Amino acid sequence: MGLTGLEIFKQLPKKNCKECGQPTCLAFAMQLAAGKASLDACPYVSDAAREALDSASAPPVALIKIGVGEKAIELGNETVLFRHDKRFEHPTAITIRVSDNEDVKAKVEKINKLVFDRVGQIHEVSMVAITNDSGDAAKFAEAVKTAQDNTAYPLMLVTSDVAAMEKALEVAGANKPLVYAADANNYEAMTNLAKKYEAPLVVKGTDLNNLAEVVEKVVALGYKNLMLDSGATEISRMVADQVQIRRSALKLFRPFGYPTVAFATNDDPMMEAMNAATLIAKYAAVVVVNSAEPEHILPLITLRLNIYTDPQKPIAVESKIYEILNPGPDAPVLITTNFSLSYFCVAGDTEAARMPAYIIPVDTDGISVLTAWAAGKFTPESIADTIKKLGIMEKVNHNKIIIPGGVAVLSGKTAELTGCEVIVGPRESAGLPSFFKQRWNK
Repeated sequence: MGLTGLEIFKQLPKKNCKECGQPTCLAFAMQLAAGKASLDACPYVSDAAREALDSASAPPVALIKIGVGEKAIELGNETVLFRHDKRFEHPTAITIRVSDNEDVKAKVEKINKLVFDRVGQIHEVSMVAITNDSGDAAKFAEAVKTAQDNTAYPLMLVTSDVAAMEKALEVAGANKPLVYAADANNYEAMTNLAKKYEAPLVVKGTDLNNLAEVVEKVVALGYKNLMLDSGATEISRMVADQVQIRRSALKLFRPFGYPTVAFATNDDPMMEAMNAATLIAKYAAVVVVNSAEPEHILPLITLRLNIYTDPQKPIAVESKIYEILNPGPDAPVLITTNFSLSYFCVAGDTEAARMPAYIIPVDTDGISVLTAWAAGKFTPESIADTIKKLGIMEKVNHNKIIIPGGVAVLSGKTAELTGCEVIVGPRESAGLPSFFKQRWNK
């Protein structure tokens, strides 16, 4: 989607002054096109050229930030239609709806507990949406305050009433909540409120044509910190709109160059979960649901993890000392790679054997034992370096390490480099319980 070097060159001053560090303006343009230089390096580029190049080189879907602090989220910055072309950049923000007519504190506390440990990574929901179902501005503001006081998650403020939104932003505006929504009837007032608090603003249409028109009006007011809602309510129409918005954005149709919001809410929690799953798969940056039940949210988080995991980068654990069942100085030291599945298999089978142990995953860029060995990443040298760096042998009163049976060929050189007695373990971690019984003296 970026400009070619020649297209960039046409916008440059063509002085060949070399002040940018390149011998010619054309060479500098080629570096810009490759992402290896910044336009700021050129002291003579005109304001018009800078604006044209910045606009043309902007990502098809703008980057939007919601909230402040550790729980702040980033959405957008997407560049592809299909994940295998590159990757998707920012995972869908799974957002739980809380009505100002219900017990806000109780539901927010329930949302705070939706935290899951999966393959060694902590996953959770992203945002809390407070909806003004009461129609009462004061009650809405109170609900927003209650939610803000009881959760660190960013808030999404949902009302078309400008007066109610103003009161809510007086409470929460400093924390940059997502303002929902500006439409054809209120866009001027909503845009002014969003600008005042520098908060991201959702633009809502009645259909795609209306959405584009309202976006252009909001942008004309000087505000581009936007998200989009096509206004569709039926799942088939919502999916069609999501796809059309993404396709149009990738073709650089700027009114649709923003991340999207979709409401999957449904009285049937199972249908709601299926709708949400469909929208996560089809480009929605924010998906709003009613349910705060773990059995409904965990499948969505798992699906999101699968879709937004970089297909070119395996899931890996940190290369550090892992302690299983409170090991002491007599505990065995197991060597493996930092491919998450390898680590969790070894950890799970060690726990099943009721054997306190230390596990040392060598950093192999997240690939498995045999693959890493074949690629030259799981070697005696890498094992020795990891053992030395982590200081594991200082924690035990023996001089033994256990390596996977599939790489028994590494044992001799590893013993030479580490000074340890290298024991060849089973080829599969499932063999660890019997291995410990037969070959490890506690």
